[in-house]
Amino acid sequence: MTTLHDPGHRDFASDNYAGAHPEVLAAIAAANGGHQTSYGADAYTARLQEVVRAHLGEAAVAYPVLNGTGANVLALQSMLPRWGAVICAEQAHIHTDENGAPERVGGLKLLTVPTPDGKLTPELVARQAWGFGDEHRAQPGVVSITQSTELGTVYTPDEIRALADQAHGLGMRLHVDGARLANAAASLNLPLRAFTTEAGVDALSLGGTKNGLLFGEAVVVIDPAAADGLVFQRKVVMQLASKMRFVSAQLIALYEGDLWLRSAVHANAMAGRLAAGLAHVPGVRITQRVQANGVFVVLPPGVADRLRERWRFYDWDVATGEVRLMCAFDTTERDVDAFVAAAERAVL
Repeated sequence: MTTLHDPGHRDFASDNYAGAHPEVLAAIAAANGGHQTSYGADAYTARLQEVVRAHLGEAAVAYPVLNGTGANVLALQSMLPRWGAVICAEQAHIHTDENGAPERVGGLKLLTVPTPDGKLTPELVARQAWGFGDEHRAQPGVVSITQSTELGTVYTPDEIRALADQAHGLGMRLHVDGARLANAAASLNLPLRAFTTEAGVDALSLGGTKNGLLFGEAVVVIDPAAADGLVFQRKVVMQLASKMRFVSAQLIALYEGDLWLRSAVHANAMAGRLAAGLAHVPGVRITQRVQANGVFVVLPPGVADRLRERWRFYDWDVATGEVRLMCAFDTTERDVDAFVAAAERAVL
């Protein structure tokens, strides 16, 4: 097949724009050939369980799925009764970017709380953690947080532990949308278990696509009592891959060694370089702490349009001129410096 794009071009719209990491593509090729039992009864999915347990503890069980929305819907659906509700930040991905899938497909209610930085606190959760036993209100059963958040900020282990203790004290569970969990680990300089298993998280969506996979994520149940019927529900919500070995092989390539961390450290570093460069451009204002691989910035009038002549990126708040710039495992210093230089020229 003829290549239809410029392999040297990179944008700042999303880490999903990046291709697959060469080591991941090699893992897919290595898993190919011959026959392996379908639907997860294969050697690669079995090996993935060992890899995940090494990161998240002996009780952890991984359920590979096809995409991040499916992972979140499946995890939350399995953690709640039919009448259950999820408390989340107003900016949470499950609320803003999944087209109502948790509610439409999962059949659950989202109870949102506005936050200044995308992070929940026990005080913010308390605004929605009420009405227990009231048949007229969807029953809060799960607190869901995003790590790193949709605003590029990162929860510390103590912050997550406080949320877990509050949730558990109310008979609720704590779920983590970990699409960018590796970026949080790189920012915190901590192993994954330090701010998941050891902080009281019950279940999480383990990211892959935003960190170099061709496709695929996993739902990881840390507390076996937290998720009911997940193995059956995965099929119901169309997330049971027949050739699961190819999802599992990718996740093994990412998490068995240090590829997950190398890639995340690099993406975070590029975001830091981008923020540092843009901070010196007249009229530019960084709006959130740059703790992972995203930069949120207000650009002077007209600058975004001029930059879009070459790069793609997303508006975050049209009213204020705030945009989101994302870096990926393959973003280079040259990419970053070219964008900053173009921004400097655009404000002259």
